[in-house]
Amino acid sequence: MNIAFLIYPGFTALDIVGPFDVLSRLPGANAAFIAKETGPVPNDNDVLQIVATETLAQRPKPDLFVVPGGTEGTMAAAQDEETLDWVRGAHEGSTWSTSVCTGSLILGAAGVLQGKDATTHWAMAEQLGATGATYKAERWVREGKIITAAGVSAGIDMALFLAAEIVGDTGAKALQLGIEYDPAPPFDSGSVAKATPEVLEAVQSVFT
Repeated sequence: MNIAFLIYPGFTALDIVGPFDVLSRLPGANAAFIAKETGPVPNDNDVLQIVATETLAQRPKPDLFVVPGGTEGTMAAAQDEETLDWVRGAHEGSTWSTSVCTGSLILGAAGVLQGKDATTHWAMAEQLGATGATYKAERWVREGKIITAAGVSAGIDMALFLAAEIVGDTGAKALQLGIEYDPAPPFDSGSVAKATPEVLEAVQSVFT
């Protein structure tokens, strides 16, 4: 399976690394990080870099592709015609088209989500709706071959669901065990419904 992990300046690292650690381990996976240019691509806090080994043009028709989110970098990518053209072309021939967090805004800007249910980071639900999609407050949302995941860590859940669709439940469970994905966070503050007003306000301030 030909798998493309799209990166661009300002991506959120876990958005793409989480799904990579699941999907790149699928039997027969031929995976690559791709960008407009090869070389190091900085993440959203400009501390970590991932090396793109191929350009968009080198992998135009993946079987599966993943689009990560971010903040300012994502907004820029959602207005970049070269990136959007690649997404449109990749989606036309893909078996699976996916995004994590605000990466759905890039799918939406490319016209992929028009009239479809989708999810994104909860703080960007209104922006997702502006692309013609209907926001759903779910961990992941499937619309045919399109799967969108909610914020950041939800990309791992989405990838395991997708792995089950590709190789079956046993294979996906084996991948889950292999990466020892057994969440037990020290706090129960991972959703808007559970967060205190103080925590909610602190996070909202990042997106305003």
